[in-house]
Amino acid sequence: MNERIKRNIYPKPVCRIGSIFIVQLLAVIALIVCMAPFNVLALNIPEKLTYDLTWTGIKGGTATQEIIDEGASLRVVSTARSSDWISVFFPVEDRIESILTKVAPPLIGLPQHYSMKVSEGSHKRDKELTFDHKIGKAYYIDHRNGEKATLDIPPNTYDAYSSFYYLRSLKLEVGKSVFVSMLDNKKLWNVEVQVVKKEKLNTILGKVNTIQVRPIMKSEGIFDRKGAIDIWLTDDERRIPVKMKTKIKIGSITATLVKVN
Repeated sequence: MNERIKRNIYPKPVCRIGSIFIVQLLAVIALIVCMAPFNVLALNIPEKLTYDLTWTGIKGGTATQEIIDEGASLRVVSTARSSDWISVFFPVEDRIESILTKVAPPLIGLPQHYSMKVSEGSHKRDKELTFDHKIGKAYYIDHRNGEKATLDIPPNTYDAYSSFYYLRSLKLEVGKSVFVSMLDNKKLWNVEVQVVKKEKLNTILGKVNTIQVRPIMKSEGIFDRKGAIDIWLTDDERRIPVKMKTKIKIGSITATLVKVN
C-alpha cells in the first residue's frame, strides 16, 4: 500500500502550475474517507474560493474552486489559468467539473458525472466519467482519441475531485489515516490520507487554527507529481482549504487562498 510510484515531471515547472494545482492540490485534497467515523460539518453552499499559485515565490497563475446547489444535484467546478506573462509562451486553461447526486447524510453526495478539460500549450486532454452506483459501473470516454471503457466500481467510489467536499464534511483526527476508493482515469485506487497535525496560520481569514492533511498518491493517470502534497484546512465547521503545497523537480508550488465568496 505504501510503495510510491515514480512520476515523470515536465521540465518547465512554472508552465505546469495549472494542472499541478488542479489535479494534485485540489483534487487530491479530495481523496477521502469511506472508512472514517462520520461527523458531518457545515459547508457553505454556494461557495467560491480563489487562490494565487506561486512557484518558488513567483506568481504563475490563478485557480478557483466552486460548489453550486442545483436542486437535485451539486456541481463542483475547479479552474486554473496561467498569468499573462506565462500565457505568452505557454498558455494554461484548465477546467475540472463533477456533478454529485444528493444523498442522505452523512454523505454530501455521490459523483454522477466527471469531466476534465485541460489545455496547456500543445498538451490537451478531454475526458469524462459517468457513474452508475446502483449497478456498480462507471463509463469512461476519451474524446480526443475515442477510447471507451466500462469499469466495475465498489460502493462509495469517488472521482478525483468530488471527494474534496466529502473530506471537508468529516471530522479528522491527528495521527489517524483514512482511505477512499477513487477512480482516476481508468484505474481504481485505495488512497490513504494522513492527518498530520494542527497548526496556526496567518491567512486572508485572519490568524486561524488549521489541520494539515497529506494524501499519499499512488495513482498514475492525471497525477504528474513527485513528493508529498500538504493541505491546510481551517480547523472548524467550514474546513476551508487555506493553503496547499507540493514539491516538484525544481522547487515547490504553493496555492494560497486570497478570496472567499
